[in-house]
Amino acid sequence: MRITGITTHVVGTPWRNLTHVRVHTDEGLTGVGETRMLGHTDALLGYLREAERNHIAGSDPFAVEDLVRRMKYGDYGRAGEIVMSGIACVETACWDIKGKALGVPVWQLLGGRVTDRVKAYANGWYTTERTPEAYHAAARRVVERGYRALKIDPFGTGHLELDHEKTRYAVSLIEAVRDAIGPECELMLEMHGRFSPATAVRLAREMAPFAPAWIEEPVPPENLKALTKVAQKVDLPIATGERIHDRIEFRELFESQAADVVQPDLGHLGGIAETRKLAATAETHYVLVAPHNVGGPVLTAASLQLAGCTPNFKILEHFNDFADAEITHVVKGAPRVVDGYFELPDTPGLGVELDTDAAAEFPQQQARFDLWAEGWEKRDPKSPS
Repeated sequence: MRITGITTHVVGTPWRNLTHVRVHTDEGLTGVGETRMLGHTDALLGYLREAERNHIAGSDPFAVEDLVRRMKYGDYGRAGEIVMSGIACVETACWDIKGKALGVPVWQLLGGRVTDRVKAYANGWYTTERTPEAYHAAARRVVERGYRALKIDPFGTGHLELDHEKTRYAVSLIEAVRDAIGPECELMLEMHGRFSPATAVRLAREMAPFAPAWIEEPVPPENLKALTKVAQKVDLPIATGERIHDRIEFRELFESQAADVVQPDLGHLGGIAETRKLAATAETHYVLVAPHNVGGPVLTAASLQLAGCTPNFKILEHFNDFADAEITHVVKGAPRVVDGYFELPDTPGLGVELDTDAAAEFPQQQARFDLWAEGWEKRDPKSPS
């Protein structure tokens, strides 16, 4: 079997463009992969056109390791977010083909399952007015849908510092959310790399009474010593890693012992096998894995394949019940959360199929997501900024 070419399909919404890559073979089998790029979708499509000529066409889709190696190192320049995201789409699609050809789900090819279901946490649910009352009502709706975990960034446009008044308001939002969901539900606290170490430590202590399951990206991701400083001064678990695009770059993070949970984005880290290798390394450091997942159903399905065979897998992020829920219709067999969990699929490959006609109803947009603009949490480009 050989790859004859690829086609790309961008599903667009005002705040995210989801790039799907279909890999075609001379035996008629096709596979699909997906990623979400922020502000670089056209650059990704351009890279994929060149990579198709240079590396992909004519390759054996079963030889995943060889194809990834050539795409990552065969152009000599250091692979960054765009290249690793392109690799991820193609690599995921090859696993999809491989599973279909052999009649088994991808998790079966990666060691077999260690669980039958995967816990989900909701994100994208707080697109309401930024008030305690509105957040309380929105959080109640999350629980009523069966979720037992959710995540929120309550810090507005905070950057490096957060003054006393804005701190008290953020606390009031979290107090309302905790009251709405009760003590049993997990509450993940997102900081989006906003703060200085001192501010992050202070805010973690302010939020501690509401029992966050973790604090996420408390400081910007470029400075691991700053993250270590935070880890040494707070008692809450720390999660990070969504903006690291090469598993080799996680080495210093593991050595620092600063993170309790790593959050690789399968769609940016080079795909399923690369993320599985990272998870195995994390396991040797007693670190859990909870992938960053802001993609659509295809990326969610790929992340579930990883979850099914990974002993140190904690939980999977999910946007598609709350943000742009209509895009689930572009994929047949889209994963669904029932009573707070995904069921691990038994369907060959990823277990999903892209409906290209339905995808065409959501053309690429000039999607933007500015965390420093007022109203960012509504994920609406028409919000005040």
